[in-house]
Amino acid sequence: MRSAVITFPGSNCDRDMVVALEQLSRTSVARVWHRDTSLPEGLDLIALPGGFSYGDYLRAGAMAANSPIMREVVRAAERGVPVLGVCNGFQVLAESGLLPGALMRNASQNYICRTVGLRVENNRTRFTSAMAEGQEIRIPIAHHDGNYFADPETLEQLEGDGRIVFRYTENPNGSRNDIAGVISEKGNVLGMMPHPERAIDQAHGGTDGRAIFESLLESLEPA
Repeated sequence: MRSAVITFPGSNCDRDMVVALEQLSRTSVARVWHRDTSLPEGLDLIALPGGFSYGDYLRAGAMAANSPIMREVVRAAERGVPVLGVCNGFQVLAESGLLPGALMRNASQNYICRTVGLRVENNRTRFTSAMAEGQEIRIPIAHHDGNYFADPETLEQLEGDGRIVFRYTENPNGSRNDIAGVISEKGNVLGMMPHPERAIDQAHGGTDGRAIFESLLESLEPA
């Protein structure tokens, strides 16, 4: 799997994402800076990591969404290249228009850092095919602005189209419909607040995040 991880000023999980991808794919990962104007050719995955891009000034992810490299990320996504946005990466995807909705301040107004339960709502995606529908997994979260919001019409469409991929079993942040992760209409862009890259090694508390990366790898096997 040929993958690239985008780094913005304030990213702090980019190395975690690189380590996870290299460990599971056994291939090197390209590091791309936010001011770059091109992506490596032949990518199988673009990952937008967690952190606090631009210090979360204005809105979380809003300034990063206007970085030069995001123009190329949007073009790649429109061509069908898989894109995974985790935590701040999810916020960037929402702000760039690649995913619907917005990530607001947690309902508690507090930063939350702990492991939470998720339920797999849709295993018919390239990100979840190695899991079972209804399967419960445990993945760490670490965010201050993870409260997913969308208007009622958008929520109804997401529900009806099966685009809610992960749902919290116990909502930690006030997200509408307990949403923890959503996918694009084409099915190639996934945004999720929990950090699967922090759950690939038992020494770090669990391995439930591995299945997301394994699903991606399996989706490439026919090619």
